[in-house]
Amino acid sequence: MGFGQGVSGLNAAASNLDVIGNNIANANTVGYKQSAAQFADVYAGTKIGLGTRVNSVVQSFNQGNIEATGRSLDVAITSGSGFFRLTNTDGSVYYSRNGQFQRQDDGRLTNMQGLQVTGYPAGVTPGGGVQPQPLVISNAQMTPRATSSITSQFQLDSRLTPPATAFASTPANPAAVPPTAAVMPTSDMFNYSTAINVYDSLGNKQQVMAYFAKVDGTVTPPTTAGGTDWKMYMVDTSGNVLAGSPATLSFDSAGALKSPAAGATTITIPAANGANALNMAMNFTGTTQYGADNDVKQLNQNGYTSGSLLGYSVNADGSITGNYSNEQTQSLGTIALAAFGNVEGLKPEGDNVWSATNASGQALLGAAGGSLGTLRSNAVEASNVDLSGQLVNLIVAQRNYQANAQTIKAQDTIMQTLVNL
Repeated sequence: MGFGQGVSGLNAAASNLDVIGNNIANANTVGYKQSAAQFADVYAGTKIGLGTRVNSVVQSFNQGNIEATGRSLDVAITSGSGFFRLTNTDGSVYYSRNGQFQRQDDGRLTNMQGLQVTGYPAGVTPGGGVQPQPLVISNAQMTPRATSSITSQFQLDSRLTPPATAFASTPANPAAVPPTAAVMPTSDMFNYSTAINVYDSLGNKQQVMAYFAKVDGTVTPPTTAGGTDWKMYMVDTSGNVLAGSPATLSFDSAGALKSPAAGATTITIPAANGANALNMAMNFTGTTQYGADNDVKQLNQNGYTSGSLLGYSVNADGSITGNYSNEQTQSLGTIALAAFGNVEGLKPEGDNVWSATNASGQALLGAAGGSLGTLRSNAVEASNVDLSGQLVNLIVAQRNYQANAQTIKAQDTIMQTLVNL
């Protein structure tokens, strides 16, 4: 017996203690993956072994527990093997399971060490050869959207009689001397009215009034035989009757709307104050004429004003949704995930990141979903260190170190005996 075997055992046991100690030290490190030392015996052309050596140190990439944090930019990867893709300012690429992110003052999304989170800009479909780029959550004002369609559903009272006075609206004339004000329709000209708010191309809210007047079927025959017609007049706040009105709503004898067809009626507001003209398609589908009070059942339009960013959230598919002051939401981009053919081939770089190697294979990029896993905001993935198991391993490694020290001590005793002969 020589000293070599014992010394190699001491070195291997010391390395094992280092690995176990590192696991214990990182038991509370978000996204950390525990390691294990693997050993190999040593022979050199003889049946008597020359000891042991550390063959490799491998990490277990089993998922850690998901812990709630209540912070919107804390993101955990669940039920998948994906990694967040991060880049440095010099273009170096790293991968991490630690989803503790922060937004810098210039809008860049980074981890706590300043590495930039990469993904796909808003409007870009992940995959298809598109390379991820650093994500930016911009503070830019949300662009307004002009109203192009109005979805409406009314109940018009069949019990009402046609108005006694013909509908009329006189627009204002500021150029007159003296200027004249608009003369709006009076109550004897219509049976029912409601206001509709719409938005122009600059995001300015404009209000128009819809006036409904029942048509006298004895004077003007109804469009649908045996049914009833109504006229809808659209008037702006200046008293102008808008192009496209009046529109004729035709009902059958059962009170169901027969015409116009969905979207067949277009109301136009002329261009004004630097905004484009508004051409709004009206859909009356579901409008009825029963023996019940006039009522608005549905009234929606697709325009909105501009808005400032109030907050943002990360969805399960990795998309980042911004919430704006105009009560609208908008996609701000999608976080990219990466997968590897051999995750144990990744090289640990510290600061909770790894880099790709030839052993790990090339990163396979995409959005969350499938084997990459889904994302959960307001949560992080805790370390997967089994603390109780590591403490047991620590005891075993300590005993192993002591046992190898005993073999050296025994060899020293034998040599001392030989010296004393």
